[in-house]
Amino acid sequence: MKEIVDILSAYQKSVTENKKSALATVVKVEGSSYRRPGARMLVTEDGMLTGAISGGCLEGDALRKALSAIHQQENKLVTYDTTDEDDAKFGVQLGCNGIVHILFEPIFEHDKLNPIELLKVANGFRENCVITTLFSLESKNQPGSLMLFRERESMEKTPTEISGVLKNDAFDVLKLKLSRFETYTIDGENFDAFLEFIPPPIQLVIAGAGNDAQPLAEIANILGWEIIVVDGRQTHCNTQRFPNAKKILVAKPDQVLTQIEIDQQTAFVLMTHNYNYDTELLNILIATNAPYIGTLGPKKKLIRMLEELGQSEYLQRVNGPIGLDIGAETAEEIAISIVAEIKTIFSGASAVMLKEKKNPIHFYQLKNN
Repeated sequence: MKEIVDILSAYQKSVTENKKSALATVVKVEGSSYRRPGARMLVTEDGMLTGAISGGCLEGDALRKALSAIHQQENKLVTYDTTDEDDAKFGVQLGCNGIVHILFEPIFEHDKLNPIELLKVANGFRENCVITTLFSLESKNQPGSLMLFRERESMEKTPTEISGVLKNDAFDVLKLKLSRFETYTIDGENFDAFLEFIPPPIQLVIAGAGNDAQPLAEIANILGWEIIVVDGRQTHCNTQRFPNAKKILVAKPDQVLTQIEIDQQTAFVLMTHNYNYDTELLNILIATNAPYIGTLGPKKKLIRMLEELGQSEYLQRVNGPIGLDIGAETAEEIAISIVAEIKTIFSGASAVMLKEKKNPIHFYQLKNN
């Protein structure tokens, strides 16, 4: 979601400066590639790039393709095939040994269903959604981004003959939380569709406004997470110390949840260094559906807290000591450890060293039909 936020910001700037732009989206990958389907990059007519569709090897050529799409005012699908070892003949040095299909869409500001508008709506709510992009590997006809689907509503410019089945498939993606590819026929012509599942960003609630909470908030902000800082001390819990926090709450433990909406992308980190505050808040959180609760400090502290609460059976419910074992010592290193653990859990990843992985490094949960 951080990439989407950056793209939206860059697009707004381009509109203010009266500059035309195009959105480049990776819609399909065969084999190995640095980025997976759903990676995006905004290109403005003066050559400014926001986001990324590769590790840097495609961006130069993609700039030229995007400018062509802007000039011709039409969607274009470009395929980069590096399965041939002599990839120099493509004008790029990928070294990935894969095939990457990228769709370039010029942005028409007055089109209320243009790709940027769909991304804006996706970013405007803390709800799971699906964005569907239609493209063809055989035809010059490239419909592009044409539907945003959420549980209670949809925005679309979908051909009537596939609208119903497309919504049904989008509902399945939303239910399974798994992106997928489908094929649809429109006027006798086959089109591929990328139905991309997009969850809201992780909402990180940091209970504690000490000095060690600051690098945690900073790193989470770099990742595009939404940050809420909670503490009982107004001298510590303020926007001067946490300028990137979405919300600052100076509150007692029993007041916290009345001001926070917990969803399936919410993580709580208890690090106030106030034993009683953390214990009281922990007691409240255990009874919620918060998918992640972590406590700073040794396990014996967590065990003692749970025993005092009469909640010892919930030891496995709480991640304590919080973080991955990376040998962290400083506040910054501990912050990296905490962020890495939260990212691992929400991604369903293994946290093993990449050289030990048997599957592709950039594993992407995607259903192909």
